Order: sequence, then structure tokens, then C-alpha cells
Amino acid sequence: MLIHPWDAPTEDAEWQQWLAAHDFGQLAANGRPGEPPVLQPLHFAYDPARREAVTHLARPNPLWGALEDRPTVLLSVVDDYTFIPGPWQAAEDQPPEHGVPTSFYAAVQLTCTAHVVDDPEAKAALLQRQMGHFQPDGGSAPVAAGAAPYGRLLSGIRGLRLEVREVRAKFKYGGKRSEAVQHRVSERLAERDGPGDAAARTHQQRRLAAADAGKPAV
Repeated sequence: MLIHPWDAPTEDAEWQQWLAAHDFGQLAANGRPGEPPVLQPLHFAYDPARREAVTHLARPNPLWGALEDRPTVLLSVVDDYTFIPGPWQAAEDQPPEHGVPTSFYAAVQLTCTAHVVDDPEAKAALLQRQMGHFQPDGGSAPVAAGAAPYGRLLSGIRGLRLEVREVRAKFKYGGKRSEAVQHRVSERLAERDGPGDAAARTHQQRRLAAADAGKPAV
């Protein structure tokens, strides 16, 4: 992922706060020689204190074969995206039809070492961590090895701990454009108010205001 200086996070807190509210992504693992990478959409629970994400998949999933000799994986999360028409981005001294269209989006990529979890007790603990993240109000029985209702289902899945080694983050919201153009784009996003526009506009205004004040964009 190419990250220009004007699209980079101003500090780690920016991507950390964003990732805390985004727990669905795609996990990419290197395929076998001559085969494409394995790409798996999944929910995950990220723990910044442990610098790891946890998830689980069905035992027949082809991802496991890819991890046997190649445990380095990439967890990719992309959201808050929208398309920006060319005329919106034209410089002040350009005719609108000379503007260049682009995409706005936020993205975080976690390079991880994958650790497969097969021990029933460890799998139950991992699932309980996920349950605590996604269902903090409870409502489901505890996950325990050998105990109903979930214990008998543990053999059908494998757990996965993703040890984070590197984080790359990008907030592409027109940061290289002049303030006048950025304010114009912000107005157009509010007028259009299509899918993703409000979230993109929030990021753009937050980063623009932070740049004006010389403060971190969090």
C-alpha cells in the first residue's frame, strides 16, 4: 500500500482509535507455489495491549494449508470510502473539467505472525475473548471445553492468534489539495450525502482542522 506523507497518520492514536471501531477485514496468506494467495473475510478482535488479533475459522478452511509453512499473513481493513468526482478536485485556477477524480478511504494493514490454536481449553479462551468483544452485554452461555452448549463444537474449528509485527495505516482524504479545494470537496460531500460520504467528510474535516491547528488528527 502506497502511503504519501499527506495520507499518513499523524500519530498512532489516529489509526488505533479507528481500528477499535472496525473489526471486520480480510486476512491474506501466501498460497502454495503457483497458486494465488488465500484471502479470507472475517471478524476479529484486536487487543492493542497484547498487540494481537484473535479469530477462528472452520477446520476445512483452505487457509490452514497456506499457514503450514508460511505463517506471515496480512490483515487488511478498509472502510469510510467514497468516490470523489474530478470537477470537485479542480484547482482554483483550473476549469472544473480538468479536475482529477479520486477515492477517499481509510485503511489499516497489520502484518502478523499467525499462531494456530488447537488445544480445546485455549480455543475456548480465545472464543470467550471474541465473545467479550462482540457481545459485551452477554446473552450467550460461556464457552468452555467439554461443556454444553459450545464444547462439542470446538472440534469443528481452529483458533488463530495474529501476533502483530508491523502496522501500516492510511487516511486518504485529499490532504495534498489546497484548503480551498478541500473545503469545496467537503461541501460537495455534504450535498451529495451518499453512502460513505458522511464518514469520509468527518475524516476530511478532522484532518483539515488538525493541519490548520498543527495538532494530531485524532
